[in-house]
Amino acid sequence: MSIHLSDRGQAQYFGYRVKILQSSALQLGNISISWMPSSDAPVVHEIKLFRGDQVIDVLKDSSFEILRRENQLERAILDGTLTAILRVPDLRVGDELEVGFTTFNNDPTLGHNEAGLMVLTPNASPGRYRLGLSWDQGHKPNLKVTDDIMAAMTTVDQAIDFRFDNPASLSPPKDAPARYQWQRAVEYTDFADWAALSRRFAPLYEKASTLDANSDIKRESTRIARTHTSPLDRANAALKLVQQDVRYIYVGLNGGNLTPAPADETWRRRYGDCKGKTALLLALLRELDIDAEPVLVNSGGADDGLDQRLPIPQYFDHVLVRAHIEGNIYWLDGTLPPVARAGERPVFPVNWFLPLTQEGSNLEKLEWRPATAPDELNLYEIDARAGFDEPARIVSTEIVRGIAGLQKQVQFSSVSSGQLLDVFRQSGIGDAWQTIDDVKWRYDQEAGASILTITGTRTIDWDDEGEGARSLALPGGGFSPPERRVRAANQDQTAPFYTEPTYTCNVTTVRLPELTEAKNWSSTKSFDTRLFGRNYYRAWELRDGSIRMIRGSRIEQPEIDASAARRDNERIAGFDNTMGLITFNPSTRSASVGSGETVPATYDFDWTASEVPCVSPAKHD
Repeated sequence: MSIHLSDRGQAQYFGYRVKILQSSALQLGNISISWMPSSDAPVVHEIKLFRGDQVIDVLKDSSFEILRRENQLERAILDGTLTAILRVPDLRVGDELEVGFTTFNNDPTLGHNEAGLMVLTPNASPGRYRLGLSWDQGHKPNLKVTDDIMAAMTTVDQAIDFRFDNPASLSPPKDAPARYQWQRAVEYTDFADWAALSRRFAPLYEKASTLDANSDIKRESTRIARTHTSPLDRANAALKLVQQDVRYIYVGLNGGNLTPAPADETWRRRYGDCKGKTALLLALLRELDIDAEPVLVNSGGADDGLDQRLPIPQYFDHVLVRAHIEGNIYWLDGTLPPVARAGERPVFPVNWFLPLTQEGSNLEKLEWRPATAPDELNLYEIDARAGFDEPARIVSTEIVRGIAGLQKQVQFSSVSSGQLLDVFRQSGIGDAWQTIDDVKWRYDQEAGASILTITGTRTIDWDDEGEGARSLALPGGGFSPPERRVRAANQDQTAPFYTEPTYTCNVTTVRLPELTEAKNWSSTKSFDTRLFGRNYYRAWELRDGSIRMIRGSRIEQPEIDASAARRDNERIAGFDNTMGLITFNPSTRSASVGSGETVPATYDFDWTASEVPCVSPAKHD
């Protein structure tokens, strides 16, 4: 692979010669080249077959078929990509296939600024590889090369070159943060710094969010201002309008890969991508006198270590709005379902972001903090008051937040209550459930959560312990011990260990058989411990004829250093992995449930609250 920078943009040469050693490799004969219509058409230099002493020029009797097809239309992506396809005829096992072609890229958004990345994969197949970057006079970019390929680099006038013979496989440190996986990479950019990138994009959104004098959007903003009084309510109304009345379609046509469509155009056609929706939302907020700016982010969480990278636009895949309202910061995303409101943090996991401002802004870090509400909370009520041998009435509630909760909102909002009940009856009865009497679902905007409740009956499998004693393992009551955090000797032993932030909680309440006495009941012990940055918590309480259990798991420190990992490795042996077990023993004369904790039942606490008692009280902050 070789890239050349000039006034025409980037020319990218791809060339390879491979030997077909088995039939599964014959698919390499299906050659596909894609490009944007706004760029020059590709140039195919050669396609040849080497068979013994014979050299076959494939292009002599074969030609490419050019297609215009939207391969990702089902994902609401419209980019106008052109594709040239050639199926090499008479390709056989034992042949060597040689291909060489050049594609061109000249994004009008970037002007004369070019940026990009070259990477040699960590597990490249045996062979000879070359990476090259060259430039015309006056187009020398800023460069950053990872240390692991510096020895392979040669520098000549207006070019750098890298050659590898049978490159060794690379293995990043096990369980290290994503920034430690940055290997065998060459970055290049014409942008001097992140502020320069910010200045380049800010005018595009300023222009796109500027409305025509007779814009219909002005009338929409007037309506919002008339029906809502507080700035936050107005911002949420504007956000809902963009989310609900403008469907999402990614538009990369005619240079739109990076350039936002004008707000008036997006409103007229009633569809747009994140760029167009952001420009429309900015226009509405400006009419409502709400200060806001567009912000570039990586929505997939692939931004760890972004502050160590060169300013390259391709590191971002999403743009949203950051608004300043009455002294607070709110994040607004016009691409989300219309139940998603302005939030104190983006819905997507974001570490670094780039505000787009006329004066130019630097990369900013969004400081991570432990979640106050679980990503997933499961409530399970077992009403066994009728006795050990009778079916118990069950109320099961699932509360899901974040992206997963919004996905469930999209899934369930189009289904009627009757359809929902039928689906769960068909899938659940005969397995966990004896009967399913009711299924209710709603999305709580205030809590930002999908809430699904199933009510029915099932037979409870009490274990017979002999002499009238019974026991029951409560669902979701135990923990499996964590794995040791160790690395191979050839890996960086000083790198921190990373755990993806999660927060889950299970709350179970058992209404005890009425013919039993509280003094005859016991449970496995409570515990509260922290290993590898995770809080493991389980608490019990026997009160009002019911046993209540709460079991929570929350990441409170995503990264721990190597010394902390070694210390916690030694503590795994003492980890309590017992199930959440309750036991009835008629010979017991003193209840033994919990250690004096106060545990609310599933039915006497608002579990959609922003803070719930699912972790140790001492570790809530």
